[in-house]
Amino acid sequence: MARTGLSGRMRPHFDRLTAQLNQETPMRKSKSLQRLRDGNIAYTACLGHYIPAFVHQAALNAYDCIWLDLEHRDMSTSQVQALLAYSHLHDIDILVRPPTREKIALYRYLEEGAAGLLIPHVSTAEEAKSLVQATKFPPLGDRGIDNAGLDADYNMHETDTYIEWANRETFLAVQIETLQAVQNIDAIVAVDGIDLIFIGPGDLGMRLGQTNEMSLDEAFQRVQVACSKAGIPWGCPALNAEIFKTRRNQGAQFLVASGDFLGCRNELESKMAAVKGIQ
Repeated sequence: MARTGLSGRMRPHFDRLTAQLNQETPMRKSKSLQRLRDGNIAYTACLGHYIPAFVHQAALNAYDCIWLDLEHRDMSTSQVQALLAYSHLHDIDILVRPPTREKIALYRYLEEGAAGLLIPHVSTAEEAKSLVQATKFPPLGDRGIDNAGLDADYNMHETDTYIEWANRETFLAVQIETLQAVQNIDAIVAVDGIDLIFIGPGDLGMRLGQTNEMSLDEAFQRVQVACSKAGIPWGCPALNAEIFKTRRNQGAQFLVASGDFLGCRNELESKMAAVKGIQ
């Protein structure tokens, strides 16, 4: 029997694949950024463990973003890459809180598909500027280019198209967690390339409690006023309906409404309470 090769029955399949690859595939848009730009809430859930099903369930329940915490939790590179790939499959943002500020490590998360980065403990405008340099392409920053990662659909786009998309559709968020950060908030929000301010009430409240400078509520107000003047969205954890409503009334848009740890704990508590008396 003669070999058919590409000139035989496989040729039509090869031609169709080639045509698909040569077409400009629309680049993914950040759901969070779209919600924020429209003045709406970006609904977010926190994930600190390798649970692929969590990505599917969050997307199914209309969350816009998953905050992947690698500051206080540890995952392998392959696990992070897998979760980022699942997020693209299910069309939901993942905002990575990294365990480092090293420049190349930061933008690798973006190359591997993160919609954004959340950097903890940013207290000065100088720190914010250095982060913009690491994570934004020129002219905003000095990020190195690859154009062959998941974020670029594996080299499916022209370089200029990719650069413009990356600066527009990936976001840099900084966490306000110290008294110094609150005192410097006007300078921090003035840094070009900062897309989101995120208040960390745990760390901030702990530190403010050791001073007589201001209360946590006063800190929230100062951040809210600065962000409003600068036209930059802000957010925070809001893990029950009362807090969620309060922060939304203050103008917060990026609100973390749930997470895997609390979900697991609450499920165990409620189910045990329901069955404990049964004999």
